[in-house]
Amino acid sequence: MTDPSTPERRPPSDHTSLKVSEWVSRWSHLVAAGSAVLDLACGSGRHTRWFHDRGCTVTAVDRDAAALEGLRDVARTVVADLEGQPWPLPGETFSAVVVTNYLWRALLPDIARSVGDSGLLIYETFAQGNASVGKPCNPDFLLRCGELLHFAAKHGLRVVAYEDGFSSQPDRFIQRLVAVRPSARTTAVERHPLRPVNPPRAS
Repeated sequence: MTDPSTPERRPPSDHTSLKVSEWVSRWSHLVAAGSAVLDLACGSGRHTRWFHDRGCTVTAVDRDAAALEGLRDVARTVVADLEGQPWPLPGETFSAVVVTNYLWRALLPDIARSVGDSGLLIYETFAQGNASVGKPCNPDFLLRCGELLHFAAKHGLRVVAYEDGFSSQPDRFIQRLVAVRPSARTTAVERHPLRPVNPPRAS
């Protein structure tokens, strides 16, 4: 177990695992082929490649220029220090925005604004309690109880799915959300099909 008192900087968004987040894969059916996707703090690009392979046009943003170099064949890449520089995509909106293992609260309004009309936000990162099992343990990088729900409500996003709790392999406390921006162009009720974690097997 990591000592919670150990000084800590924001963890890098390296995402060195090649395995796609189960949360992202579970909700990818809501992102149609051809969609413009923003993979924010993309690290090595596991989700950039995932959505590219599903026929999407991906913009990959990270501070690690070397990691982005390996994504130039599958995405538009943007090198940006997300904490030390202005928002790198002013005025741009996307059909889907994906954020995993990353939290910088000052960016939350920009993230919300980047979700386009009828667009989707898939967000998953560490939450309070994680200090009991390892890093990150600095509260600056851990979501407070219900924080993503409050964020979605504040910025006019409709929550489709939400989880907040403990997950193993590896042990971590996480909070995750899927939310949509209601269409401003129609009053029709939009349907966002739910997908079970383990679909029943055919008998």
